[in-house]
Amino acid sequence: MNHNQMTILIVEDEPSIAEVAGLYLKRAGYQVQTAGDGRSALQVMALNMPDLLVLDVMLPSIDGFEVMRWVRERGDTPIIMVTSRREEVDRIAGLEMGADDYVVKPFSPQELVSRVRAVLRRTRGAIDNVERPLAFGNLAINPQTRLVIVNGKEIALTAKEFELLWLLARHPRQVFSRQQLLERVWGLSEFIDPSTVTVHVRRLREKIEANPSEPVHILTVWGIGYRFEPGE
Repeated sequence: MNHNQMTILIVEDEPSIAEVAGLYLKRAGYQVQTAGDGRSALQVMALNMPDLLVLDVMLPSIDGFEVMRWVRERGDTPIIMVTSRREEVDRIAGLEMGADDYVVKPFSPQELVSRVRAVLRRTRGAIDNVERPLAFGNLAINPQTRLVIVNGKEIALTAKEFELLWLLARHPRQVFSRQQLLERVWGLSEFIDPSTVTVHVRRLREKIEANPSEPVHILTVWGIGYRFEPGE
């Protein structure tokens, strides 16, 4: 993957952290932009959306969650959030809002670079292996365009919702535990509450099932996890 053209935006109000992180990411071959608060981050992104966002959740003026919400309303740009040791609640909230990964302060710049690489590999690589579109009755999923069509209507999914659906649909009738789904879709599991998966499954059902309380595609396997039923 040629990432010379890839731009990383670091949104961080501690200049020393932003500087060191930026230095390491530049050395790794990325273009780097920095913003010291949420408002200037939104200005930068309104002009040019980065390929990935490194986002501190504790920011002056507009906080990281506001920034994340703004980004998620506009697409699935990967987000790595930065939290401090004490903010586990923030981590879970951020992941549920669609962050792709996180680092905890104080973090080593090498760790950040490897997280950036891993997230970009997951979000780009997952779809780059020229996967074929899948169709199940009234449901069609196209991994190239990330489009999901239900009854001829385009359905808007977040990046995580799409990846979850795509993973399940690619392995019809295979049962996945919540833990496996956390590892495969979020790429980490030890800090995330498994209820994150439950929340995402519920949202997916609301979007793709005719009757979310009696799903025909995304079925719960009691005591284990979920499986995808292709239907007729």
